[in-house]
Amino acid sequence: MKPHTYQFLVGVFASMGSVLFGYDLGVIASVVGSSSYKELFRSNSAQDGAVVSLFTGGAFFGAFFAGPAGDRLGRRLTIMLGALIFLLGGAIQTAAQTIDYLYAGRAIAGLGVGFLTMIIREIAHPSIRGRVTGLQQFMLGIGSFLAGWISWGCFVNLTNDGQWRIPLGIQMLPALVLAALILLFPESPRWLIDHDRADDGLATLARLHAAGDVTDPWVRAQFTQIQESISFEHDHEAKSYAELFRNKSAFRRLFLACALQASVQMTGVSAIQYFSVSIFAQIGIGANDALKYQAINSILALIAQALCMLLIDRFGRRPTLIVGNLVNCVMFIIATILLALFPPRTDSSSTAGWGFIIVTWLYNISFSFACGPLSWIIPAEIFDTHTRSKGVSIATMTSFAFNTMIGQVTGIAIEAVGWRYFVVFAVCNLTNAIFFYLVLPETKLLPLEEMNFLFANSPWIVPGSDPAAYRANLAEDVERRATELRAKGESMSHHE
Repeated sequence: MKPHTYQFLVGVFASMGSVLFGYDLGVIASVVGSSSYKELFRSNSAQDGAVVSLFTGGAFFGAFFAGPAGDRLGRRLTIMLGALIFLLGGAIQTAAQTIDYLYAGRAIAGLGVGFLTMIIREIAHPSIRGRVTGLQQFMLGIGSFLAGWISWGCFVNLTNDGQWRIPLGIQMLPALVLAALILLFPESPRWLIDHDRADDGLATLARLHAAGDVTDPWVRAQFTQIQESISFEHDHEAKSYAELFRNKSAFRRLFLACALQASVQMTGVSAIQYFSVSIFAQIGIGANDALKYQAINSILALIAQALCMLLIDRFGRRPTLIVGNLVNCVMFIIATILLALFPPRTDSSSTAGWGFIIVTWLYNISFSFACGPLSWIIPAEIFDTHTRSKGVSIATMTSFAFNTMIGQVTGIAIEAVGWRYFVVFAVCNLTNAIFFYLVLPETKLLPLEEMNFLFANSPWIVPGSDPAAYRANLAEDVERRATELRAKGESMSHHE
């Protein structure tokens, strides 16, 4: 098997945790919108908001523990732990007889998902790292796709508790597969090298990049560079959460990653996913049709996410994120105008209704191509080895915190102010674009080890600066070392 193919397949499996999260994003709208759920629990908007938001509230704490767990236990064992916790939570919420049990199951399952934010991008060659990391959003889209069609099918064909219990129960299957098989996959080579297991780290690098050949020049050069980078990090970089805030380079990266994760939630994506039934009802579209259109939406999202994986390492992170937020802004402006001018009607096939549906689809295509994948790619690649678990966990906690807020207030806000609530997201998408135009440097194709130099030396305000002046050229250094090793005759193999 070709090394790049092997890396990609390992990434597919390691990102299955995102299938769980994506499935929940897609399934919860049908759960709180189903008639059998309402008959059993007789919940109000605040309680429905709690059912939605407790999942991401639990994920907030899971992401906090994922950082130290990832550093101490390794990436694989932490993923296994998260999958087992998710299975427990999934079983409780599927069997819930009162809303309190549903609350508990949602929180525990969320705790497990918070652990499943591990670092698959540490296995990837710089030339395909954007694609491999983008798998996290693509697999989230796979989960949302499955949830959309499964929940719609149950909503249409069932009237008993199976209408919402079956969709909730199915989400345990990916977690079961993940827990059973994760130990068959390689540990992060950087984590192994950082924990005095250099030989294992070298062997893993060889498996990932040279079909197991530990004498391959590129593998040897990358191994040496990782060792040097880790040695530097141990001497100079953050050794605790506190130092993420004291070290200027580390704090800049943390600020940028947290801002990105918060901005993504303020694009409005979670509001639409969680409360599609209530939102579509604002323009006269019934629950059945709302879930059907959202299921179609999940197909469009998958296509956009696949295109992102293919093109992100060509287009770059910075322009994609800026343009994506601007497109989101335009779509929300149009959607808000439609909601304001056309109050609910019983005919969902009206021109206004179809206009709203199409704008929602276009928004989702834009989000799934740009903001969604980049919210995982950028935080994962800008941190160094010694701060990556802690930094990514704090950034992910920020995402879950804002997600929890959106989940709790959206239903209440729609009842209270209607279409005016969506003005918030139109404004936030615009300010997102302006903010990242000012502060986000380009990181495409840079080795992970080069991020230290970039964020320690480049200015905070990006426009007007010369990107070439803030490159350590470590990718070229790896190739130079590999060439020297070939010249010395240490290996005749050719790195793919």
